[in-house]
Amino acid sequence: MKFVAVTSCPSGVAHTYMAAEAFEKEAEARGIKIKVETQGSIGVENQIQAEDLVGVDFVILTKDVAIKGRERFSGIPTANVNIGDAIRNTSTLFDKITEALAKKKQ
Repeated sequence: MKFVAVTSCPSGVAHTYMAAEAFEKEAEARGIKIKVETQGSIGVENQIQAEDLVGVDFVILTKDVAIKGRERFSGIPTANVNIGDAIRNTSTLFDKITEALAKKKQ
């Protein structure tokens, strides 16, 4: 399984990076490949390129701030989550996504 995610928060400082770390940690624990782009106060880091989207099963976007370049993910199943849930409920979020993907493949 392969995910990409973009995190951003209103201040662009702590929560942006906390959510990115939570996604990376949860994905690693589940054996899911993930690339997380951060759009924080210091700009875009670890930018997701077109080649990163090859074979992607799911996109996770935080929705507290408009994500730059979200059109890149057109046609890929996407979840829009608030930054707080991304940090506090990462495991539940990943459970829901993986269950939805499993049902889709049946």
